[in-house]
Parts: sequence; structure tokens; C-alpha cells
Amino acid sequence: MPSTLPPGDPAPADGSLPDDALAELGARPFGIYLHVPYCRTRCGYCDFNTYTAAELGTEPGANRDDYVDAALTELALADRVLGDRAPAVSTLFVGGGTPTLLPAGDLVRFVAGVRERFGFASDAELTTESNPESVGPEGLETLRAGGFTRISFGMQSAVPEVLATLDRVHTPGRAAEVVAQARAAGFAHTSLDLIFGTPGESLDDWRRSLEAAVAAGPDHVSAYALIVEPGTRLHTRIRRGELPMPDDDDLADKYELAEQVLTEAGYANYEISNWATDPSARCRHNLLYWTGGDWWGIGPGAHSHVGGVRWWNVKHPRSYATRLGGGTSPAQAREQLSADDRRVERVLLELRLADGLDRGVLTARESARVPDFVARGLLTETADRLVLTAPGRLLADGVIRDLLD
Repeated sequence: MPSTLPPGDPAPADGSLPDDALAELGARPFGIYLHVPYCRTRCGYCDFNTYTAAELGTEPGANRDDYVDAALTELALADRVLGDRAPAVSTLFVGGGTPTLLPAGDLVRFVAGVRERFGFASDAELTTESNPESVGPEGLETLRAGGFTRISFGMQSAVPEVLATLDRVHTPGRAAEVVAQARAAGFAHTSLDLIFGTPGESLDDWRRSLEAAVAAGPDHVSAYALIVEPGTRLHTRIRRGELPMPDDDDLADKYELAEQVLTEAGYANYEISNWATDPSARCRHNLLYWTGGDWWGIGPGAHSHVGGVRWWNVKHPRSYATRLGGGTSPAQAREQLSADDRRVERVLLELRLADGLDRGVLTARESARVPDFVARGLLTETADRLVLTAPGRLLADGVIRDLLD
């Protein structure tokens, strides 16, 4: 698989970080991300760094059986690099892929490793993603007993034809079943992920999916517009004319319907694609990303950020395990962000949030552009903050592009 990672600068073989980056540890929340790169089947729209068993085989470092051992080795590396300056972990997020293709006990073993190396904050959020068909009551009970506080299920749609187009294998009602099972296992926070704009999906289909998600009773819902990524099977089918390309007006109509249905059901939008029943249900790990926090990403292709230094690991599980087995950091490359790079990223990310952006982050030239966006109904402003309006959310990328110098 060709790498799509940026070239960056050489990363030290020992994983070491500059002193000025380490000096910032503790100024912001600190998180751990674990990437689990395994899937039972490859969904036609997905371009994430994932692999099926058939693609990897059974060679050491490529199979699931010893994956958590490799991840714990990188966790030990993180402990050595960050040292005593690392704060307790505020958020842990296990993503994929399909994390719950690993035995629940393996994921709990990783949690225990984080607890031993770094400790958790008293109110730490521990999330794992899961496909609805990849976990059941016993696994959920093990995950909850092992410390996980939150679980996010990839529902995508409640319409069989839409699921088939996306190459999803779960039945439409399975997401509601597994949310109920998670609550029974003691999870206080459950989330459902939805995708809108699948070729062939009608507005009524999308309403049906939204209403099914609400009826399942999670306290968090994510709704993402389908992006047709080059190199995916879906992209090939559209290029061949087998399926239509998603239409921007249709996507806008479906986003507006999501806002209407979810708001009426008691969910509040706190980031362009995310709604929660109350602030405690927001995904704090993603908020850490959006507000410039520090995190160490573990696993093939995982990205990390500490104190303005960003780095990313080699993509293939075999290369990842081989490097760690040889005592070398799995980092492929890294970059050190300038002060203005970090400022621009604040604008890019924080304007996505319902809490908005501190006006002081903008340059004088950028601030002079604000009144035009306000007059066009795309931004609202207070003495010190800028917030996208509902129409502004639909045009967020363009607003941010035109706002920045």
C-alpha cells in the first residue's frame, strides 16, 4: 500500500523530543491514542490504515495475537521519552480499524499498562470504538470492568441498501441492541457514528437513520458527510459510473436535517459533526485534539503531538513491530510547528467548536475581515469570541480559508 503520510523530517531512532517541547508537558491535557489496524472486511469508502487477516497473513508482527504486546512496547518507549514530566492521562482513545476484533482482555491489558506507566486522572475518559457486530454482552462487561467509560459504535445507517453500498456487514437493528447491551454493562456514555450522502440514499433514508439512532438512546451522536477518497473501492465504482458522486446540495440538506432531528431530540451540537445530550457526554479526547492538547499515538500510522512537535509512525503492522522489536522508535518522520503554524491550527480547529475561537488569535488583517462574515450571517461575535452560525457550519472550510491571511 503506497504511503500517504507526509515526508516530514527525520525522526530520532530513540524517539527523543526537544527539551522545549517536553517543557510544555502539563500545560494542557495529555491523552493516549491506540490505533488497532485490523478489520474483518474492508469497507468500500474507507481509506484508513487498516488491514484484513487475508492481507496480513500470520507472520510475526502482522497478526492480531501479539499486537498488544507491540503496543505496550511503544508505551514503554513513551514513558522513557516523556519521563517524570508527563502528567496523568486525561483521555485514552482506542480507534481503528475495529478495536473489538481484539479480545476484550487484550484491550484491558493495554489500559492496565497505561495505568502502570502514567496513571489516569481521577476523571479520565477511556473510550473504545467498536463495530456493532464485533462485540457482545460478555466483551462489554470485560471492557467496562477493565476501566473503559465510553464506547462508540459505527452504525453509519439504519437502511439495508445504504449499509450494503458502504459494505457494512451488521444488520440495521444491531446498533440499537448493542447500545442497550453497553448500558447494561455499566457504560455511562455511548455514541453512534452516522454517515450521510451515500450514493442512492434519499432524504427519507437519512431521516430514518437519524430517528433510529435517537431511538437507541446514546448520549452522543456523530454525523459525517461521506467523503469519496481516491483509491477506495467506492471511488472506483463512482469513476466507472456505477454510482453517482455525492451532491453538495444534497449533503447540505442532510446536514440541516441532522441538526433539526438531533436538536429536537435534546442533543446540542458542540462541534460541526458532533452532538451530545449534555457537556459530560462530549468526547473529551477529540476535544483534546481540537484545542491543541498533547497526546502520544501508539500503533501503525498513528500520529502524536507534544509541545508543537508532531510525528507519525510507519504504516505497516509488520514494520511497526519489527522496529519496536529491534529497540527502535516506530516513528517514520516528524515536524516542528512554528508559532504561526500553531496559531493557524487553532483557527482551523477551534472555529469548528460551538464554543468558538478567541478573537485574540487572529491577526489585525484577519480581524478586519470578521465584519463581512458577520454581515453575511456566517459568524457571530462577542467581545472576545467568534462562533460559526448554523449556515456558517455548512461553509466552514470556505469561511476559515477566506478568514486566514
